[in-house]
Parts: sequence; C-alpha cells; structure tokens
Amino acid sequence: QVQLVESGGGLVPAGGSLRLACAASGLTFRLLAMGWYRQAPGKERDMVATISGGGIPTSYADSVKGRFTISRDNAKNTVYLQMNSLKPEDTAVYYCAAGYSVTKPTNYWGQGTQVTVSS
Repeated sequence: QVQLVESGGGLVPAGGSLRLACAASGLTFRLLAMGWYRQAPGKERDMVATISGGGIPTSYADSVKGRFTISRDNAKNTVYLQMNSLKPEDTAVYYCAAGYSVTKPTNYWGQGTQVTVSS
C-alpha cells in the first residue's frame, strides 16, 4: 500500500522559511517522479514543484521560482520542499504527490500539511 506522509507545516511570519518533508513507502521511490501541490481555501489545487526520479529535471510554478526548492533523497525515500521568503499568499494546504509522469506526478497523494504565513 502506497503511503505519502507530509511533515513540517506550521505558522510562520512573512519572510520566514519552512522545510516540508514527505516520506514515501509502498513504492519503488527512485522510479517515480514526485511533486508538491497546494490548495488555498476556495481555490483549485495547483502544482508548486516537481522533480524526476533521478532528481533532474525539476519544475516550479512561476509564483515560487527563486524562493522554493524541491529536492529528494532516494536513500531515505523522502522528498523535500524548502520554502524561503514566504508570503501570506503562500498560505495553503500543501500536498505531496507521486506518479509516473514527470510533468504531472499525481497517481498517489498524501494527506496534506497546513502552511500559514502571517502578514
């Protein structure tokens, strides 16, 4: 059974940083692309960042380029999202996802972790 478990969310002031982690089990982690998505209240779930099984290439939403970095450790079956210079508009539930498409790795989902950025 595939499980994706996110951690690292919380409340942070604007300009601050957080690092999200997603631990995966029940799959051959290195063969799957991974992604981070987010959903704010009343809005659709949007892609934040994706990364291939080998770590390259990566892709980012325009709104987070230069501030967020996605990375993975295949030895630990974990993907990370380093978020710097956070803005109130980054407030959302952040979801980890895994899949077979590098551009849209959405076959499996985690439960989500709340990130709240105060102004």
